[in-house]
Amino acid sequence: MRRSILINDSLVMLFLALATALCTGVVHAQSLHTMTKADVERLHSELSNWGRWGDDDQLGALNLITPEKRKQAAGLVREGVSVSLARNAEEVEAADNPDPFSQVMLKTGNEPGNQWAVDTYSVLYHGFAHTHMDSLCHLLYQGKMYNGYSQTEITDQGTAKLSIHNAKSGIFTRGVLIDIPALRGVEYLEPGTPIYPEELTAWENRAGLKVGSGDVVFFRTGRWARRAAKGPWSVEELGAAGLHASCAKWIRERDVAMVGSDAAMDVMPSGIPGMTHPIHLLTLNAMGVHIFDNCDLEAVSKTCGQLKRWDFLITAAPIPVEGGTGSPLNPIASF
Repeated sequence: MRRSILINDSLVMLFLALATALCTGVVHAQSLHTMTKADVERLHSELSNWGRWGDDDQLGALNLITPEKRKQAAGLVREGVSVSLARNAEEVEAADNPDPFSQVMLKTGNEPGNQWAVDTYSVLYHGFAHTHMDSLCHLLYQGKMYNGYSQTEITDQGTAKLSIHNAKSGIFTRGVLIDIPALRGVEYLEPGTPIYPEELTAWENRAGLKVGSGDVVFFRTGRWARRAAKGPWSVEELGAAGLHASCAKWIRERDVAMVGSDAAMDVMPSGIPGMTHPIHLLTLNAMGVHIFDNCDLEAVSKTCGQLKRWDFLITAAPIPVEGGTGSPLNPIASF
């Protein structure tokens, strides 16, 4: 009995030591990555991909998804298991969904003699509720879009440059899940929790993989798990967990094609006076990296854990709207 108690005490002490080390590491990282608006502006220049694929380029880092990369990604399908990374359409107004997805039935089974079912959809997909892809025109900075295109290219007819229809061939490449709650040993991150680049590297080491050129990287914060446990919340009031601006350099070093998360990528508040969305700025505007926002990463996190692998084939196809600033869509992970 005494030996059992000693073992249990030892396990408790080990757990406390690990928890203390993790907390200390996060505090140290927070101190190490204190940034100003000037730092972000400097990174905008240092990390820029403007002109990398030509002065007329409109694909940005999607150019990194080469034919060879697609063939390699196809080889990741071994178990024949597919998982959606999309949230079911959010049709109920909530604190995090002021503009619900709308479905209106035009023809139903209650009409005598009618042989068709017809409906119409309407959605304001940008925001914090609906799974969508941001086009490179979505964020403007100092009068410019990605690759130096003027913001005056965007009119009430849509955008003449960097429209979502440029990505109509779709996304077909290697996807990687970085599960920060799993790394920290929690179910989900609390709103306003920043994620630092050291944690991204720590996850690579834990998962036994390395993010590389042409990959799409998904960052799980556990947003939907927290919502299920505690209900929806206003991001304006409580904030959101997400990447700290210091992660932008890590993204550029890995040369990823796209990024995505179960929230809106950026930690909110950003912790940088005068900058609300530095990750959006540095990915969309500087690096030409498209974004998947508001993915539901709970099912893929579970599948990755069961299969003990955190990379997969990722496929997605935006609606090719000429002049569009993005698109709702359904990304699929296949193992």
